[in-house]
Amino acid sequence: MKKLLVILLVALMAISIVACDKKPVEPGKTDPSPTEPGPTEPGAKVYKVINLVNGNLGDKSFFDSAEAGLKKLADAGRITYETKEMGATDADQPKWQQTINDVASMGVYDLIICGTYQMPDYLKEAATAYPDQKFLIYDDTTYVGDNANVVNLSYRQNDMGYLIGVFAAAMTTQTSVNNINPEKVVGFIGGIDSPVINDFLYGFLEGAKATDAEVKVDTRYVNSYADTATAKEMGLAMINDNRADIIWGVAGLSGNGGAEAALETGKAWFVGVDSDQELTLSAELAGITLTSGLKNIGDSLIWIFDEWDAGRTYWGKEVNLGLVEGGVGFVSDKNFATYAPQDVQDKVFAAEKAIREGSIKVSSAIGDETMGVVALREAMQP
Repeated sequence: MKKLLVILLVALMAISIVACDKKPVEPGKTDPSPTEPGPTEPGAKVYKVINLVNGNLGDKSFFDSAEAGLKKLADAGRITYETKEMGATDADQPKWQQTINDVASMGVYDLIICGTYQMPDYLKEAATAYPDQKFLIYDDTTYVGDNANVVNLSYRQNDMGYLIGVFAAAMTTQTSVNNINPEKVVGFIGGIDSPVINDFLYGFLEGAKATDAEVKVDTRYVNSYADTATAKEMGLAMINDNRADIIWGVAGLSGNGGAEAALETGKAWFVGVDSDQELTLSAELAGITLTSGLKNIGDSLIWIFDEWDAGRTYWGKEVNLGLVEGGVGFVSDKNFATYAPQDVQDKVFAAEKAIREGSIKVSSAIGDETMGVVALREAMQP
């Protein structure tokens, strides 16, 4: 009996020590690393997932971000997954449909993941042919399949745009910084004059205006996502004619022409989009890239599995993810931390906090029949 009591007392002491060692979360704060997935609960479902990449890993952008998120989930024991790289050449594309159909026909995966604007038509055919298979597509707001077995993750680029607008407006007044001139003019190079691109722009304009009502935004559209030369010409005109000293390129590959213009003139800075372009551009172009607006694909995939485990599912719906869900953000290290004065950084972080808390509501160009972004765009032209 005494021996049994001793064992019980030791066990109770061990439990008390563990309980005391777990620090409570401070009021108003969340646990560290909120985007790190927690370990699988005993008895919880472990999902079997396949990630279809319509290209190849190593892009330092969407595909690598998705892969990183899935790896975190796998490391936490919440999924098992495989990634199939389908290639991105013209010769590869005809195989995409057969690949997604073959994978769906197997019926062994809880979820098939794909992404980017190139995949909706392929996905629609497969989702329609295999209604019992669950699919997820990320970063596409054009998927209109009406398939009850598909969840479409899109991203509130207007939230991201607001933060970049705050940053650009605050930074263009910092004449002590190299390449910043006294004129309060910044540039926006868009791919196509469309609701999605104008969603970036609407946030950008509102963030800039809220920060400094005197700031002008030279807005131009390339009408292509792969015409770097035209974008460079636009960037040169912005810099030489209107003295823009910061250019945000929101035009896919075309946007890099804005970076080339800034580098060639030696009179401006560039801001990237979607991924951390300091990691994707050449060393010279990365050197004049102050920050990038981010779409956090990996974090959004973790979020969807968190929701799934909590019993909240979104099949047949588009889910629009913003700052709160970790869907978008901005690069706050490297050049941003090196070149942006502290008061500029503080303004951006304050705006981020306000959007998260809901005290700032950013307008969206998507579904806006009033065309408010057009009026604001014209009013803020230099």
